[in-house]
Amino acid sequence: MGVWENYHMPRSVDEAIRVLGQYNGNARIIAGGTDLMIDLQHGDKEDRTPLGALVDVTQIDEMTHIYEQDRWITVGAAVTHTAIVKSALLETKATCLVESCGVVGGPQVRNVGTLGGNVAHALPAGDGTTSLVALDAEALVAWNDGRREWKPIIQLFKGPGQSALDSSRDVLVAFRFAASREGEGTAFKRIMRPQGVALPILGCALWVKLDDSRSRYASVRACIGPLGSTPIRLTEVEQSLMGQSADEAALERVIEVAERSLHPRTSKYRATAEYRGYMIETLLRKALPLALHRAQTGQSQAEGVGMG
Repeated sequence: MGVWENYHMPRSVDEAIRVLGQYNGNARIIAGGTDLMIDLQHGDKEDRTPLGALVDVTQIDEMTHIYEQDRWITVGAAVTHTAIVKSALLETKATCLVESCGVVGGPQVRNVGTLGGNVAHALPAGDGTTSLVALDAEALVAWNDGRREWKPIIQLFKGPGQSALDSSRDVLVAFRFAASREGEGTAFKRIMRPQGVALPILGCALWVKLDDSRSRYASVRACIGPLGSTPIRLTEVEQSLMGQSADEAALERVIEVAERSLHPRTSKYRATAEYRGYMIETLLRKALPLALHRAQTGQSQAEGVGMG
């Protein structure tokens, strides 16, 4: 038995919304399908009746481009991880996103998997999601009632695998965030299981802004995941760096704050709480100096992308 009956390839977001509406909740958005197809074929389902349709959004122009306008960078939700890794614009002005998308799965997954799918699946461990949180990104949602709305990325997450969007009726269109400017830098680092399972133990994304002297932290955004049921900003970690000298003492201070305020849980598939807590220090020692160096020098070449 097949898992769907009809396959549509709309050319606009409005058309996609109309097609979804025709199936009254029995259709699903598909782009790369790297998560959806596994769910449809192997996930637990009370009702094994095939879907009425899959609605492929990869031919919708506004969902497949990366561009900068008025200092905002927009990334279509159907842009693949590979396209992000290859983007010179993102490597220069949103380096952490390139680094996080560069370690998603293997080359075959990155070639078809999309940033929108990474977010829509609503897992707090999503590598792309972690960087989008640090970039203070917003998501453009086309709701089934005809409204379009930019929402903070964190507001799309209701719990593990639970999105604020209804994938049978709504469309995640794009993401936007401010391009990194002079005196700003970002970085992403990840610790994953060594057995080759593409499952991060923890990922860490940082955005830092320095003062005019390039010697103190003016502003910081940080995200480490997964630490809870949804992605979160590390507010205590961020506040501990505000106004501090950009030196080794600040790094030691932020590690102390992180160890005191962050409480990862034991994960059957990732690692024990004790080990993951220890890895928070490791990640901060790698990511913060790298983001700081980029902010001080303006050198933003992504590290380690495409290594799985």
